[in-house]
Amino acid sequence: MALKVAVQMDHVSSITIKGDSTFALCLEAERRGHRLFHYTPDRLSFRDGVVSARVETMKLQEEQGRHFTLGQPERTDLSTMDVVLLRQDPPFDMNYITSTHLLERIHPRTLVVNDPAWVRNMPEKIFVTEFPHLMPETLITKDPEEVAAFRAEHGEIVMKPLYGNGGAGVFHLTREDRNLSSFMETFALLFREPFIVQRYLPDVRKGDKRIILIDGEPVGAINRVPSETDARSNMHVGGRAEATELTDREREICEAIGPALKQRGQIFVGIDVIGDYLTEINVTSPTGIREVKRFGGADIASLFWDAVEARR
Repeated sequence: MALKVAVQMDHVSSITIKGDSTFALCLEAERRGHRLFHYTPDRLSFRDGVVSARVETMKLQEEQGRHFTLGQPERTDLSTMDVVLLRQDPPFDMNYITSTHLLERIHPRTLVVNDPAWVRNMPEKIFVTEFPHLMPETLITKDPEEVAAFRAEHGEIVMKPLYGNGGAGVFHLTREDRNLSSFMETFALLFREPFIVQRYLPDVRKGDKRIILIDGEPVGAINRVPSETDARSNMHVGGRAEATELTDREREICEAIGPALKQRGQIFVGIDVIGDYLTEINVTSPTGIREVKRFGGADIASLFWDAVEARR
C-alpha cells in the first residue's frame, strides 16, 4: 500500500547526498511507491487543534545539485499523512523540543518516526546514562571545580556540549593542558546548559564505531577513524570510514539497550562505541546507512521501511 510520507528535515537543497541517510530513506520510499512531502521545521504550525505544515511534493534523483524537485507549497494537516519522518539535524534546543510537542499531537494516528515524545525525553548524551555499566566514566556539570577534580582523577578527558552534534565543540584535554579554565569560560559563554565530560578513551585512535539499530536490533556498522591531526572521528571533519564487524562486546551492548529502544518507539537509532564503551545513543537524525551499504553491508533503508510498513 502506498503511503503518504511527510519529511521534516533541513532543506533538501542543503544536503550532500553521498552520505545523507535521510536522502537514502527517501529514495527507498520512492522506490516502494510511497509519496513524499517535504517541509522544514519553521513551516510547522498549530492552530485550533490542528498540526499543519506548508509541504511540497518531493521527487529525488542521484545527482548532487540536481537531486530534488519540489512542488508548490501547500498548507496541509499533517494528520492526513500516514508517516512523518522527524529528520532535521540537531542542535537539540527548544526549537527541536517544540517540534516534538507538536508532532506528539498527531502520533501514533500518524506514525512519527522516531516517536517524538521519547526523542524529547531521551537526548543522546543523557539517555546513555541509563546504562552506566556500558559507559566510560562520565560527568555532567557546569561546575568548574567538579571538572577540574574529574580531570585530576582521570588525567585525560574529553569535554563537549551536552546537546551538540557532529563533533562540534569536542575537546581532548590532557592532564598537563593549561587551557581547561579558558575552555570552561568559553563554554559558559556559548552554552546555558551543563557540559558533558568523559574519561578519554585511547581506543578512539582505532576508531569510533557507528552501529545502526532498526527496531532495537543491530543491522550494520561502520568504523570511523580520526585523522592524525584531529581527536574527532566524525567524517565531515576528516574522519575516515572503513568496513567493520560487530564484536561480542558490541552485540552485548545492543542486546542491553535494544528492548528500551523498541519499547519507546525508536525505530532508527545509531549508537557510538569506542573500544568496549557505549558513548552516545543517537535518536534525532542518526546517519551512516549509506556508508554501511557502500562497504557491502545491509540495505538499511529497506529494513527501515519494512519496520515502518509493518506498523501501518
